[in-house]
Amino acid sequence: MIRNHYETVKNSLNGAELCIVTKYRNTEEILSYYAEGERIFAENHAQELLAKAPLLPADIRWQFIGHLQRNKVRSILPYVSCIQSLDSLELAKVIEKEAARIGKTVSVLAEFHLAEEDENKTGLLKEDALSFFAEVMKYEHLDLCGIMVMGPHTEDSERICSVFREGKALFDELQNTYGSDRIRILSMGMSSDYPLALSCGSTMVRIGTYLFQE
Repeated sequence: MIRNHYETVKNSLNGAELCIVTKYRNTEEILSYYAEGERIFAENHAQELLAKAPLLPADIRWQFIGHLQRNKVRSILPYVSCIQSLDSLELAKVIEKEAARIGKTVSVLAEFHLAEEDENKTGLLKEDALSFFAEVMKYEHLDLCGIMVMGPHTEDSERICSVFREGKALFDELQNTYGSDRIRILSMGMSSDYPLALSCGSTMVRIGTYLFQE
């Protein structure tokens, strides 16, 4: 682990949760943060999750944060506590089916595409939020507990903040509709922009590179 980077992040959280992204990291690197008490780790790719999770402590709360293909749901579901990248009703149906099959309730976050300039990114449109939540909340094995937002790929901090403020406004609207007990997580911010995300009200940041590279 990189002690000074870790302390910088921890001192900035102010009540938000840290999700450590372990993409391309080995078990020794992951365990260095586990030893510090961290339990929320995330993977972008199903094959990496399936290779690492069985080798690591069972109390890790694995998150899946990458684009999830429907044919990969069955294999990862026994290991994940949350899928942050729910971006379609079709995917929700598959997760519900597979969760019911193994008798598990899985947390999910709806991923929204708010950075219009990043045309290749996946995610739901903001105007579809209420109808999407109404449909997914019918599934008894899914706990739809918040949203995930990606900041735009730009050096313009004001543009990044505008996307994060839009995400926070959507989160607030969903909390007002469904209650803060149900809508609990606003996952925004990564290594390059997490301080901005936290300043805009993020309740969870997803950090990998900064914690593993000098």
